[in-house]
Amino acid sequence: MKTTATSQGQARIAQPKKEAVTVLSALSPLREAVFRALWIATVVSNLGSWMQDVGESWLMVSLTASPILIALVETAGSLPMVLLALPAGALADVIDRRRLLLITQMWMLVAAAVMGAATLAGFMTPWLLLLLTFTLGLGAAVNSPAWQAIVPELVPASELPPALVLSGVGFNVARAVGPALGGLLVAAAGSGFVFLLNALSFLGIIVVIYRWNRTPQTSTLPPEHIPGAMRAGVRYVRNAPELQAILIRTGVFITCASALWALLPLQTRLALGLGSLGYGLLLGCIGAGAIVGAGLLPRLRLKFSNDLLVVFASVLLAAMTIVLAHAHVPLFSALAMLLAGVAWITSMYGFNTAVQTVAPAWVRGRVLAIYTLVFMGGMAVGSAAWGAVAGRLGVARALDLAAAGLVIGLAFSWRYRLIRGDSLSLAPWVHWPEPIALIRPEMEHGPVLIHIGYQIDPAKAQEFRHAMRDLQRIRRRDGASRWHLYSNPAEPGRFVETFIVESWAEHLRQHGRGTQADRKTEEQVFAFHLGEGPPVATHLISEHVPR
Repeated sequence: MKTTATSQGQARIAQPKKEAVTVLSALSPLREAVFRALWIATVVSNLGSWMQDVGESWLMVSLTASPILIALVETAGSLPMVLLALPAGALADVIDRRRLLLITQMWMLVAAAVMGAATLAGFMTPWLLLLLTFTLGLGAAVNSPAWQAIVPELVPASELPPALVLSGVGFNVARAVGPALGGLLVAAAGSGFVFLLNALSFLGIIVVIYRWNRTPQTSTLPPEHIPGAMRAGVRYVRNAPELQAILIRTGVFITCASALWALLPLQTRLALGLGSLGYGLLLGCIGAGAIVGAGLLPRLRLKFSNDLLVVFASVLLAAMTIVLAHAHVPLFSALAMLLAGVAWITSMYGFNTAVQTVAPAWVRGRVLAIYTLVFMGGMAVGSAAWGAVAGRLGVARALDLAAAGLVIGLAFSWRYRLIRGDSLSLAPWVHWPEPIALIRPEMEHGPVLIHIGYQIDPAKAQEFRHAMRDLQRIRRRDGASRWHLYSNPAEPGRFVETFIVESWAEHLRQHGRGTQADRKTEEQVFAFHLGEGPPVATHLISEHVPR
């Protein structure tokens, strides 16, 4: 079976005229009806989730005096995110995201309702609370990648950055208000009542998602299997340098930044002498700062790249962490937390926008799942590590070291730069025609060996090899498990590129995974070919040989 490796004809495409850059309002995505309704419902649901956290912790304290069981409440809620991040990302890419979101939201509604009913009926025990907390965390873990992946479907591409900022603002506002409100309601009506309120908070999202007329994603190919989809997601990350840069920078940043969140309660009580109300107000200052930062970002992002925004935010957050470590006046600490909120939302905008930019639609859920895993893992590891440092050296010294880590971590920005939102086009580039097959293979037959022949000027062989380095990365990223380049010593200038894909269906999917950003790389490689017409690709399918 043979087919040409490129489409016929390379007509010059007229470049569109550049339009004047306009400043989008921070609230402009709210003009989109579905996004607006979903954003409001999400803020309400996040408030319920943060109140739920307070209710779970307080209820466990009332059920047992065991420090281990009390600590396990947080573990039970966060462990599913670590265990299910990649499978959840694969699910978000393989099945309909709207249906998946409906299932997970209803799952969490039922889990919270059962928790509330059991508490009010007096049936709750420490181990039942941990089980139901873990059950609720399962729904949140599976929900998260699909939830993040639908944002580009709800707003135009030009409004994706402010939409991500608004999502971050909603989360931070809920994080600031939810715990304080939860504490008041637990004191007034008990944890069971708070659990039932959280269950009701999922209804708004369910209604909006149910009424959303999502454009179905049609394909003539069979859906990916979950294990294969997971392998494809990991393979994509391993062969996407721009994504690796984001993950490394995120991991370094969040590991150091987690100290502020982890040690703020201790510093509030020990250095500032404030109680739970003061702690809630400092969290509120962070949320207010996030809102202020969101208002500034539409103009800042026109003047500065994602990379520079994250650098500025890291320096600002480091400075405010030092202020928190040494300021013993509540007013100064409140002002520092206000600016820390600005720095936090700015850094989250830089990372979130970058990761959404480098993730094509076919693998977006898996990429976001791996990003979330790095983020949550860095937060968990960092919090534990800074807590241990604070136990040995004191809270102020731990905060100073974390601030130093934020600044020192900026050294990674020289090696791992965050990509600009407009520098990588993920628009599909379907340039390979379907392979010609007189006998159509079964979709799951494989592995499939593809080899492409090139005739190169021997004097340019070294340049050709360098150009093939980037093409190798693209082949592996989009589905190749193995890749090699061979030369023929009996025929100077004769090269053969070979790569293996696990099945015929996966190779056909590979045909549709190319992007406009890949086009330049492939055209540079094929420009070396001296033969008549484009290089020819041959497809060979593995055969079973009986023993």
